Amino acid sequence: MRQLIWLLLLIPFISSAQKDSTRVDVRNPHATIYTHLFFLQSDSYAPKKAAQTMYGLPEKKAVSKAIKIKKVLDGKGLFVDFEKIPKNNDFKDTIHYAAKSKYILFPLRMPEISLEKIEGNWYYSEETVAKIDEIYNAVFPWYVQKIQDIVPEIGHKQFFNIEYWQLFMVFALLLLAVIVFYLLKKLVFLILHEIQVLTTKRTDIALDNYLKKLARPITLLVVINLINKVFPSLQFSLETNSWFFLCIDIAEVVFWTYVFLNLVHVIMRVYTVFTEKTHNKLDDQLSPILHNLFIGIVIFIGVLRLIALFGVDPKTILAGATIGGLAVALASQDTVKNLIGTIMIFVDKPFHIEDWIEAGEVVGTVEKVGFRSTSVRAADTSVYQIPNSKLSEIVINNKGLRLFRRYNTNLGLRYDTPPELIEAFVKGVREIVIAHPETRSDSYNVEFTGFGDSALLIMVNVYFKSLAWGVEQSSKHRLHMAIVKLAAALGVDFAFPSTTVTIENFPDKTSLSPKYNTEKDRIDAVISSILEDFKKDSSHEDVSRES
Repeated sequence: MRQLIWLLLLIPFISSAQKDSTRVDVRNPHATIYTHLFFLQSDSYAPKKAAQTMYGLPEKKAVSKAIKIKKVLDGKGLFVDFEKIPKNNDFKDTIHYAAKSKYILFPLRMPEISLEKIEGNWYYSEETVAKIDEIYNAVFPWYVQKIQDIVPEIGHKQFFNIEYWQLFMVFALLLLAVIVFYLLKKLVFLILHEIQVLTTKRTDIALDNYLKKLARPITLLVVINLINKVFPSLQFSLETNSWFFLCIDIAEVVFWTYVFLNLVHVIMRVYTVFTEKTHNKLDDQLSPILHNLFIGIVIFIGVLRLIALFGVDPKTILAGATIGGLAVALASQDTVKNLIGTIMIFVDKPFHIEDWIEAGEVVGTVEKVGFRSTSVRAADTSVYQIPNSKLSEIVINNKGLRLFRRYNTNLGLRYDTPPELIEAFVKGVREIVIAHPETRSDSYNVEFTGFGDSALLIMVNVYFKSLAWGVEQSSKHRLHMAIVKLAAALGVDFAFPSTTVTIENFPDKTSLSPKYNTEKDRIDAVISSILEDFKKDSSHEDVSRES
């Protein structure tokens, strides 16, 4: 019984001794931060010991600095996770500094507060000590103390551990945020609209709709920044501030992502309007590709930022993504090659949308250029999907870039055609080419070029003005019909593969060779008549086409 009584009497002294035995430890970042925060807790309050984490300051000033750092961390809801703080005395920050003995407590949310190694021990850095007064005044403005001084005694009564004046200030802050949002949203839209009009020199309804969507998240970011500045002044507990600012940070990331998504819409709308004014239709195809690419980049960065709020280092994610991307690239080399081919197509621009191209065995009109392949529609309306990697390597004959459509053919006349009719026929064809409204009269060739196996060869080389395939075929038809009529009127026959056996003396039989009329006056009259008829037919066809 006597031993039990002595034990009960010694318990307070034992606990007090244990409390006093907790000593200041600044051997590593973990020990320094623990010492600082431990001696500023309500049940172990010893500010002079906490002040020993400041290097080279007078005791009174060091105590003030230590208390302010603790209040800033609590006011911004920065909860210290001691499991992540290094316990190594020789810790080197190889991420933010070049292997420097420095440790940043919250690299993303509060990079101003850091520790550094001085004379073998760890203390709060000189930059932190120098800036803490400025940081404290930013987190707790001058009016905080004024508000608390005018709060009546009833305002300090609590409701679920929250004082009445804090509840009142929360409602007042929310009301102010709503008013600022509705007033500022219209102002932001007007500013964006004026910038758009000054930049594009026109009013675009579709663009205005995007600007209205852009004005909302911008205004919300201003409101969040207002709340972010004022809320620490309400002096809630660390737990409350921690959850509140986490939600605020998440909302800020979401709104910033929304801002950049709408900004992408605005930029691509301006780009689309610009491409509509150009003749290059490949730019029109590039617009949706760039739009999807920028959207993906914005969402990726937004997700990285959200993950970082939960303590995951984005550099680790990027490193993992790089390694994973390399593995995926090795596993899907064809896809990567096609993507590179797509980039080269848009950089070199070997063809435009609706150009007629010859790419290897594929001949047709380019309809679409995608990330992986290009769609080419052939003359029979079938569609070929050509991988962009292959398309960027093969020879492409872009007939859509021709200035004119060249047409070359050979007309074969019979070997027994008199020279006078050959000359007349060549002259007549030349006159038809000159009179044809769809051919270039300054660039053509109609010549007697050689002797074939069964015919005298007349080369006809002309250039059609229209690049449209259908117009070219119609122009050929009109040219061919005029040539056939000319030959029939002159009495010139076209040859065909044949073998002629000539017997000089055949009793009671006359020669089978045709009789040719080579009178000059008749030849000139025939050519003039054919040209007059051709010109009349051409004018009638042009009028019917226009109607």
